[in-house]
Amino acid sequence: MQLPLYNMAGEIKGNIELDDSVFGIMFNEAVVHQALVRQQANARQGTASTKTRGEVRGSTRKLFRQKHTGNARAGSIKSPLRRGGGIVFGPKPRDYRQGMPKSMRQLAIRCVLSAKAESNMIVVIDELKFEAPKTRDMVGVIKALGIEGKTLVALEQADANVIKSARNISNIKTIQARQLNVGDILSYNKLLITETALRQVESIWGGVCASGEAKE
Repeated sequence: MQLPLYNMAGEIKGNIELDDSVFGIMFNEAVVHQALVRQQANARQGTASTKTRGEVRGSTRKLFRQKHTGNARAGSIKSPLRRGGGIVFGPKPRDYRQGMPKSMRQLAIRCVLSAKAESNMIVVIDELKFEAPKTRDMVGVIKALGIEGKTLVALEQADANVIKSARNISNIKTIQARQLNVGDILSYNKLLITETALRQVESIWGGVCASGEAKE
């Protein structure tokens, strides 16, 4: 598969060949779904906690006598039925982390990248560098490339000028290529990636995956 290679002025410099083992495989919905659920679960802190009737503060004195009051029998102010009482079946701290084989995680990344490439949602630029952090410079590049909507900008390595230039623009997020993940790729419509970052992606996730072969 080939994609046009742009410069920062929005001009086409030529075409760039993509590795079909990364950007040309069949989409595996089950694996992508499992990878996304795993990522979202692993992001949960799991620190929510409530107190049961045995943990809340309160007197153990019986509220009123057992009989001849016309009321239901009440033995504790800490009952879940009363204000300030314990919580029934409330959350407790727990670990939400899920495991997933490395080969399946890599396959999920390949699947979403292939889907982006097939839908022409990947824009490759030769370089993305600014002399100083200026939001208007980043806006100019985005407009020159004709990019609209939510955009994920992938760099080979962190560049302070690029990051600071993009952080004030809504719907744009910068990320290092090696940190690409299923959640971000699916959340953003466009993937703007530099040529060096593209080659880094191919070197990390390149090769035919175990359960998905490159398309002809």
